[in-house]
Amino acid sequence: MDTAPYLLPPGTLSPDWVEREYNNRELVPEHPSFFDRWERDSAFVRETLPGRLDLAYGPDARHRIDLFPAPGSDRLLVFVHGGYWRGLDKRMFAWLAPAWVAEGVSVALVNYRLCPAVRIEDIVTDAFAAVNWLAANAPAHGAGAGRIVLAGHSAGGHLVAAVFADSREGLAFDPARIAGGVPVSGIYDFSPLPLFSGNADLRLDAASARALDLHDRRPTIAAPLVVAVGGGESGEFIRQSRLLADRWSPRVRSLLVLPALHHFNVIEALAERGQALHAATLALY
Repeated sequence: MDTAPYLLPPGTLSPDWVEREYNNRELVPEHPSFFDRWERDSAFVRETLPGRLDLAYGPDARHRIDLFPAPGSDRLLVFVHGGYWRGLDKRMFAWLAPAWVAEGVSVALVNYRLCPAVRIEDIVTDAFAAVNWLAANAPAHGAGAGRIVLAGHSAGGHLVAAVFADSREGLAFDPARIAGGVPVSGIYDFSPLPLFSGNADLRLDAASARALDLHDRRPTIAAPLVVAVGGGESGEFIRQSRLLADRWSPRVRSLLVLPALHHFNVIEALAERGQALHAATLALY
């Protein structure tokens, strides 16, 4: 397949254009209402659903995991949150867990260090450390980890894809235990990001952005992927997902461009039964 349509055309990008395409909070002015609801729903889940909270997988205060076991199951969904590698917290996403636990799938919510205190490549290291810790220790906390699906949203989508691209070096367990990956609304071509306003925290230049690119690498885990993005997201976020799905074919089982969903409500489709993203993720097991 010709991949040229999924690559940016040569030439100088406009910072204004990059900002319009990549500033999701500006694109979805009502995003605070999503954050507020996620916080409320997650507080209720932490109070009512049995879990193991703030399990340490490393020395930093943000090296923490919340684990919600599905008793008797060997299936584990590892969720990596978004926030442009510089914000948000696992505590906002406990609302994802009940639907999956009801399906017999344990859920692990991963925190990681944030920019500007560290660089994105350091956060990739955190993602590996979290997955390795879960593979070794989740059973001791009541959650099987024989069949693991890695899912992530936005920055978390990139981190999931990065684990798939670098597994030979970073995984400390048999990668055959990974049943699949679900990067949602991620970034895999970093070339525009040095012009994004958030780069004050990311500190990328052309060379460091290029080093983070995933679209021209190949996944080293044999498990299938489901790549997803909201059909109501910016053209650039849709391009990013189409690019990864094209370049990582045939490892990508499906590309889901979910109609009308924007950058924030797209992740809700992961937990909602009847949604294509939920069904495709469950099918990976």
